[in-house]
Amino acid sequence: MIAFVSGPVAALAPTTAVIEVGGIGMAVQCTPHTLAGLRVGKEARLATSLVVREDSLTLYGFRDDDERQVFELLQTASGVGPRLAQAMLATHNPDALRLAVSTGDEKALTAVSGIGKKGAQKLLLELKDRLGEPAGARIGQQGVGAPVTSGWRDQLQAALIGLGYASREADQAVDAVAPQAESAVAEGTAPPVPQLLRAALQTLNRAR
Repeated sequence: MIAFVSGPVAALAPTTAVIEVGGIGMAVQCTPHTLAGLRVGKEARLATSLVVREDSLTLYGFRDDDERQVFELLQTASGVGPRLAQAMLATHNPDALRLAVSTGDEKALTAVSGIGKKGAQKLLLELKDRLGEPAGARIGQQGVGAPVTSGWRDQLQAALIGLGYASREADQAVDAVAPQAESAVAEGTAPPVPQLLRAALQTLNRAR
């Protein structure tokens, strides 16, 4: 198992970071929140989880060991593969997921793209007692299932700047997709940052 990778960031893409390790570029799949903290040319250390398939080896990267552990625990539930587990962490931080599961917050799970009402109910049953209690969340302060995307605008802007766009371009792209985010909030769901990032990149490509 590759527990972590450490080295300069060689390249960034909407879903991937390339970390140079001993002269080799390691492609690591990351959430927008993780990518937002990386900069090309700067040193980075990512906790990793290697997913082995018959036709592929995919390395997933995380800000810390706790996020990686939750990623792996989520996959112990039937029907949850690495992509869905990553989507869950792109929408909610580890403590928010623990809180959602421990309190039976179905709505928090359906905020994740790819999880419907029945899927959320099944996950709540299967994941109960597996993720543990939230370490840093307090029900009375943070709110049940509080998403990591509550600051979606800052997160999206940081991801765009990390991809090499100027602050002004990032601001314009964020403004362009703001109606989509506000629509999600109005419906009571977390703004889907991965989809918003793709839409923002499309507006930037059209502008060039």
